[in-house]
Amino acid sequence: MSIRCATLNGVATIEIARPEKKNALTVEMYQALAEAIDAAGIDKAVRALLITGQPGIFTSGNDLQDFLNRPRPQIDESPVFRFMRALILCDKPVVAAVTGPAIGIGTTMLLHCDLVYVSDEARLSMPFASLGLVPEFGSSLLVPRLMGGRRAAEKLLLGDPFTAEIAVECGIANAVLPAAEVLPHARRVAERFNALPPNAVRESKRLLREPDRAALLDAVKREAAVFTAQLSSAEAREAMQAVLEKRKPDFSKF
Repeated sequence: MSIRCATLNGVATIEIARPEKKNALTVEMYQALAEAIDAAGIDKAVRALLITGQPGIFTSGNDLQDFLNRPRPQIDESPVFRFMRALILCDKPVVAAVTGPAIGIGTTMLLHCDLVYVSDEARLSMPFASLGLVPEFGSSLLVPRLMGGRRAAEKLLLGDPFTAEIAVECGIANAVLPAAEVLPHARRVAERFNALPPNAVRESKRLLREPDRAALLDAVKREAAVFTAQLSSAEAREAMQAVLEKRKPDFSKF
């Protein structure tokens, strides 16, 4: 297991800890993330959650080898969908500390965190189409709202990476900090919720999130259906094998 969880001073820290694989996420890791979020949600000692990676790498996204070799469960039973649903429905504040690359779901999960702090060398990207896949985690709904349609097309169709400064400019992140300061700052922010009335915080978050929640969950399910179908496609297999074999993909036959 490569997800570490610890609660200290009212903050449940959920750490992606697989640096030898650039924090690539496996199905088991998604299951652990979902369980950690759910557990923090019902723990009265927890006032806020803090999601972080390793120094210099938040997450490189899905473990492609793991995803290629897995059977395809029903969407509602998928650990990935369980994680998405747990984060969307979490009623406590979620803070994210991001250093280094945040690729694929490493970027889209930030759309569902309440406060996000990124390092000045962080690079975010959503290269789903280049992998033969489609946007996920509600990004087809939320990214155009944040960036506008033209910039969303750059990020979701072309998969263009973007800087921490752009993430702040478009509202994905709150602030850019030097890498060494990101996690301590995010922790201090998370600990501020210890001094606030917890029910008022939860109800305020609900009021902020609830108007779009039904549409968001619907978008996640629609995306997941297409994502799952594409995952079994020949072009996705070619794209992922090319990454694993460190060569350029050949889409000329499609």
